[in-house]
Amino acid sequence: MSIKVLVPISTGFEEIETTTIVDVLRRGGINVVLAGVTEGPIQGRSAIRVLPDCTLDEALKDASFDALVLPGGQPNAQTLTDDSRIISLLKSMNNSNRLVAAICAAPTALHAAGLLKNRKATIFPECRDDIPKESYVEEDVVISDGVITSRGPATAMSFSLTLIETLRGKDVADKVSAAVLAS
Repeated sequence: MSIKVLVPISTGFEEIETTTIVDVLRRGGINVVLAGVTEGPIQGRSAIRVLPDCTLDEALKDASFDALVLPGGQPNAQTLTDDSRIISLLKSMNNSNRLVAAICAAPTALHAAGLLKNRKATIFPECRDDIPKESYVEEDVVISDGVITSRGPATAMSFSLTLIETLRGKDVADKVSAAVLAS
């Protein structure tokens, strides 16, 4: 059975985070679907345009995702937080014990979906007040009861390797880490 991960993006997505997540997870043998909230190429925060694999609506026709990973960047993180499809999917995946993860400013969507209650999380430093104070932990990657969060572009590699370890095991994560000289 193939592991399938959904990574949705919108205008202003953080390119380093998004491409690191997609690339590293694919190197780990994970089927990653990069979905645009709108059709066509999407421009990131640094004006790099990316053509997603499909639209979010097309991706949502398949409910068999093992994980949902939200990259940051603005206004991407706010767009994902305000998107009822994303909030509904976060809740559904959490309720069925599937992995949800977010990096940079995107943990705000986890908070909006009510998923940070009684969990620890981290977020981009400038967004620290956008999640509950009792949830905040100042660490690069935080794993808390099926939710993984990370701080920003510089932590994207460790975040992605943590996702692989969670989804495929430490041995696969170690192999990918060695292959990309992260270890």
